[in-house]
Amino acid sequence: MSDSISTPNIIDNMNTFQRGVKRTFDFTAALIGLLVLLPVFILVYIMQKIEGKGPAIFSQERIGKGGKPFRLYKFRTMLVNSEETEPELVQNDDVRISRQGRFLREHHIDELPQLWNVLIGNMSIVGYRPERQYYIDKILKHNPDYVLLYCSRPGITSEAALRNGYTDTMEKMLRRLELDLAYLRHRSIWLDGKIILETLSMLVRGKKI
Repeated sequence: MSDSISTPNIIDNMNTFQRGVKRTFDFTAALIGLLVLLPVFILVYIMQKIEGKGPAIFSQERIGKGGKPFRLYKFRTMLVNSEETEPELVQNDDVRISRQGRFLREHHIDELPQLWNVLIGNMSIVGYRPERQYYIDKILKHNPDYVLLYCSRPGITSEAALRNGYTDTMEKMLRRLELDLAYLRHRSIWLDGKIILETLSMLVRGKKI
């Protein structure tokens, strides 16, 4: 794959100024989040090391803005070497998920290291979920409009995550793509704020998303 993919920017509803405001907010929020949540990072790291072998933080190549690959970081929730052959979508009752990993996934604590991705500019707080090239190739066979997402940064949360739930089938992936494209066509600072508040509200209430 080439280092980047040229895609039209015509469906992005944000102008240059709004994208600048969004990036400034992302950087500030990620920096504050990393500092405030440092005790949580340390606690999870210790618990991971107590539970078993393997690194506490897991990294995986994903495809982001411009079609460029980057390393996405998460707290490890699956057993070491859980994908020894080809990639496989994780199911809710997947036996490869560790006991502690199930708790981290249910409460979305495993996503916290992605604040680093936001800080360095790989990701945004709000945006489409970055996918692996393996699954992007499968999605493109059904809907080539996936490449339109490359004009923006992927995100930690999104309207698709709130409406579509956990993505564990190709059908849900295609539905998520439709929602992500709709978000891109209508996104604004106000809509991002609404999505962030709704996400926080659901997390505080303990509702799974």
